[in-house]
Amino acid sequence: MTETTDLAGKKVLIVVTEDWAFLLHRLPIGLALRDAGADVVIAARVRADADRIRAASLRVAPIRLERSGRNPLYDLRTLCDLIKLYRRERPDLVHHVALKPVLYGSIAAWITGVPAIVNALGGMGFLFIATSPAARFLRGTVQVLFRLLMNRRNSRMILQNPDDMNLLADAAKVRRDCLVLIRGSGVNIDEYKPGAPAEGPPIAVCASRMLRDKGIVELVEAARLLRNRGVAIRIRLVGPTDDNPASISEEILTRWAAEGAVEVVGASDDVAGEYARASIAVLPSYREGLPKALLEAAAAGLPMVATDVPGCREICRNEETGILVPVRTVEPLADALERLAKDAELRSRLGANARRAVERDFAEPIIVKQTLDLYRRLLDDTAKR
Repeated sequence: MTETTDLAGKKVLIVVTEDWAFLLHRLPIGLALRDAGADVVIAARVRADADRIRAASLRVAPIRLERSGRNPLYDLRTLCDLIKLYRRERPDLVHHVALKPVLYGSIAAWITGVPAIVNALGGMGFLFIATSPAARFLRGTVQVLFRLLMNRRNSRMILQNPDDMNLLADAAKVRRDCLVLIRGSGVNIDEYKPGAPAEGPPIAVCASRMLRDKGIVELVEAARLLRNRGVAIRIRLVGPTDDNPASISEEILTRWAAEGAVEVVGASDDVAGEYARASIAVLPSYREGLPKALLEAAAAGLPMVATDVPGCREICRNEETGILVPVRTVEPLADALERLAKDAELRSRLGANARRAVERDFAEPIIVKQTLDLYRRLLDDTAKR
């Protein structure tokens, strides 16, 4: 279909969980919409970053939303906030990001008659990998809602890897013509670029929220194993805890830091600097959409060690840009880290391949263009009905 719709004068509402999440993952799309002449509104739970969004000439609409909360009354207030917001703003297109905005935003858009709806999931997340009876019940409920809400003619769902597309098509029965593959949220290849590794033992950085389903426990066990083997390597855990059910407590992190097998850095505003000083990136996650942490590491020219799961293997390509290991295992993870720690030539080759892969497939301008092209096609399609 020819893309004819001009975004100038269109009102686009982007709904995310929190203001910082928009800045981290969607700011380039907001800026591109602004530069195209669109009226851009960012709806999110507002904490400390709303002024930074406004400084970019983007409007902010605070909403009440708990990303991982399970209080149905609070979630009902979130839905009511979104309905009121959509009725007030009357957007031409809404873009929901993450599970709760996708579900409640799609209901609100259906009730208020929003012309075009784009949904985006970064990955299937805790709900789709947990095995408890409660998680299985919620997963079934979500799949039913997806089937009802995502198969509408004016709706498209962005996913970041083919495995998740197949899962939603097969398990939730979302039509494949309603699914769109866009690989990640883009990487700033000028900010993340190869640096000069620190002197001394190679540093392996895991930049992630401190969650069990990111494989952090297995990584700590692998670090202990490497220490017992006498392998010269430093493993740094860079990232915050949060209110996710899989979050690792501060008490446990403090104990690990005191033990000395890993370095616990906590939240950092300088992940690019961490990668510039590192020699290896590691993320032994249980499942991902397409992890931005690995994309940024690849842009920094780092070889990767990651689990052979959806999302991770999109950028960590075995023996090409990194080494893949089985999920939830310790010894293969330790073996891969040891191999890279001891082989500078292998690190250099895999890291250079990783940088080229990002430049070719994952750089911000590529992802922004794909997203705005989707907006234009969907708006053009709805205008012709």
